[in-house]
Order: sequence, then C-alpha cells, then structure tokens
Amino acid sequence: MARPATIFSCSACGTQSPKWHGRCPGCGEWNTLVEERAPAPGAGGGRGRSGGAGGPGAAAGRAVPLRDVRVERTPRLHTGIGELDRVLGGGLVPGSLVLLGGSPGIGKSTLTNMALGHLAAAGRRTLYVSGEESAAQIRLRAERLGAHALEVPVLAETDLDAVLATMRAEGPEACVIDSVQTLHSAALDSAPGTVGQVREVATRIAEVAKRSGTAVLLVGHVTKEGSLAGPRVLEHLVDCVLQFEGERERTYRTLRALKNRFGSTNDVGVFEMAANGLAEVLDASARFVGEATRAPGSVVLAAMEGSRPLLVEVQALVSPSELVPPRRVCTGLDRNRLALVLAVLGRHAGVGVGAADVFVNVVGGVRIDEPGADLAVALAVASAARGVATEPAPLGCYGEIGLTGELRSVGHPERREEEAAKFGLRTIVSPATAPTLREAVRAAVGGRERTARAA
Repeated sequence: MARPATIFSCSACGTQSPKWHGRCPGCGEWNTLVEERAPAPGAGGGRGRSGGAGGPGAAAGRAVPLRDVRVERTPRLHTGIGELDRVLGGGLVPGSLVLLGGSPGIGKSTLTNMALGHLAAAGRRTLYVSGEESAAQIRLRAERLGAHALEVPVLAETDLDAVLATMRAEGPEACVIDSVQTLHSAALDSAPGTVGQVREVATRIAEVAKRSGTAVLLVGHVTKEGSLAGPRVLEHLVDCVLQFEGERERTYRTLRALKNRFGSTNDVGVFEMAANGLAEVLDASARFVGEATRAPGSVVLAAMEGSRPLLVEVQALVSPSELVPPRRVCTGLDRNRLALVLAVLGRHAGVGVGAADVFVNVVGGVRIDEPGADLAVALAVASAARGVATEPAPLGCYGEIGLTGELRSVGHPERREEEAAKFGLRTIVSPATAPTLREAVRAAVGGRERTARAA
C-alpha cells in the first residue's frame, strides 16, 4: 500500500510547498512550515463529475426557514461532578469533542479519571487512553479516587490507528485521550506533538466520535504563556474548550469554558485538591472571606465569574525600592491593568507609589480577568501605601476605574452585593456609593497615613 503523500504548509500565511524550507517562500517567516497530509484528488477544490465544487453542474441546495427546522433534544451524559457538568452546560453531549487544557500537575488526569469513574458506576461504557503513562501508573493514581475509578478500561497506546481501532471495537459512550499531543499518525513523518500531527490526530478522532456518538475528552498541554499548545485550528475542530487553572502549590482550582457550542461560556467551576481527588467547592466565597485578613493592604473583591458571584481577597504590599525602575509584580491579575490602576491612583487620588515596589496578589490561586477588579486593586494599594487597614475590615468593593479618575459601573451589581451581604460585608464601596476614585479612597482609608506604624 502506497504511503499517502504529504505537503508542507506555512502556519503564518498558508503557503504550500512539496518540500520543507527553513524560511517560508511566501511570507518570509522562519520555521513556520509544518508537514500535513496532502488532500486526496478531487477533494476540496478538485473537479468531480459535475464540473467541480461550485461549478455550473453542481446541484442547488434547498434552503429551509429556521422555524421549520426540526430540533432533536439529545440527552447528555452526567459525569457525576456537578461543577464540571455546569461548566459543560449540563453534561457531555454524545459525539462531541471537549478539549481540556491546563499546566502540568494541575489535576487534569485526576478530573478525567473521576468523571469516567462516575460514568462507569452509572453503567456507561467508558475508555481511558493514555499516551504518557503505563496502565500500572494509571492504576496507582486511580486507587485514591475510589473503587469506581478502577472499573474504567484503560489503553496505554500512542499509535493513532490502534487507538481508533480500539474505540470502534469497544464502542465507549465516553472516552478520554491523555494527551492529544502524544498520539501520532503513521501517515506523517513528523514527530508527535507537531502541528501537522496534532491536526491529523484531532481530525480523525472527530470523524470516529461523530460517527459512533462517543463523547471524547481530549487532554491538551499548554505553552509557557498558558495558552493551549498546538495549532489554533485544534480549538476550532472541537466543540468545547475548557481551561483548568490554578497553582500547584495551592489547593484551589478553577475550571472555565473558553468555547462551548452546547452551553454558556459564563460559568466557572471551583475545586479543591484533596487526598482522595478533587473536591467540589460549592460555596467558594465562604472559604475566601473566612481566610481574609484585616491588615493594611487587604480588601475583598465582589467579583463575577461568569454568572456566579465570587468573593475573593486581594492583597497588596508597597515597599520602598532600591531598583530603577521599581518592580510591579501581580499574581492572578493582568500586569498591564495593574500599571493602569497605579497611574490613575497617583494622578487622581493622590496616592503615589512611583518610587516603591508594588506587589498585588489574588489569594487562593484564583485568576480574575474582569474590569470590576480595578477598584479592589486600587484600595488595596492605597491601604498598603498609607499603612492603615480599611474601615471596616475586611472591606468589600467592586468597580471599573476610568482614566480620568471616575468609577464606572459593572455588570450584576445586585448579585455582587447580595453575595457580600450573605457573608457579613455590609459596607460595600462601589460606583454607586463613590463616583470617583478619590472619594472611594477617602471612604476606605480616610485621610489617615501610617498612623498604625506611628503608634
């Protein structure tokens, strides 16, 4: 049997070449040509019996009004993990592809093992494919997850054809492939994990999943920047992209959907790593508020993680610097947003930290990307710079800061304040109570400055 022909495509401009070049002949970029399988004759833009795609001999399709389209409600597979099902939009959809990304050691394999264990306990056919670990290593990890996790069939294989043959023979309703970067296709000469291999593997798995109705969870690696590794087209091939975030040194993990064809991308799940696996944190606000300090530089942010209100502690430390320029370090926030908040704080609120090192941290390993965190960062820095705690302590707050010093409203203010009041935070600084940043700083720390240190 003749080996399928391959071509080399530029990942930057799409130029195709029959052989590899260090520099793309089309756009001039270096090291962008990747190996791919050549399209079959007559496929895509090839000419067929009717004169080619879109030709004069092609049959016209019949357009149907949307009101006449019949919709079939497909029952979902409930994984038994409430936070995961909620982020997915109600569970796994048969025939769908879900890409789960996260840094090494964050708990991706633990989460998928737990999900398959619950599905197996419910009588569903499952399959766990691992290209990184042996079957013995997988069992050692699954032993702490309970007896149901040990009922999951496992296949330690990296050859794509063998994996697809096993999926056809076993006929699982849910399958986990850990990870998609370790599988390789014999049709390509490139190494596993390259752009061409990842695209070929994902495409062929998608064909089998759609045909058999198997819900497939693809575990993916991430780059140093935290984005999913591999070609961007991989995210377009799958139906759902989940990001598992957190710090390995911390116990809390967050799961959010970056793309979801069968549900919303506004929900987030919170987990805690325990001795027997991942435990769902149904009331994360209680954990974070209970651990909040009352020292200078600490405030509580009433954030919105999608449609879910979440209270998290934001801490700041301002220290005299011996470096030029001084350091600006933040964890759980955008560094560029921190620079913007510090500039507005010094220009419009009279709290200058230009000659000091500023450190800002969102406690618990949580990452906040919404603009409503601006006010919490500003008040935490102002409290740390003046050396006094907020009044009252801890103080709840939320709001976006404009470049002219005004506070702008953010979404769902009622739900934020209801969540704060539920945990005893009666005083909330927000755009409704303080229209400008200067007034917000005055309401939180007043005109006091380093009175605590002087005492």
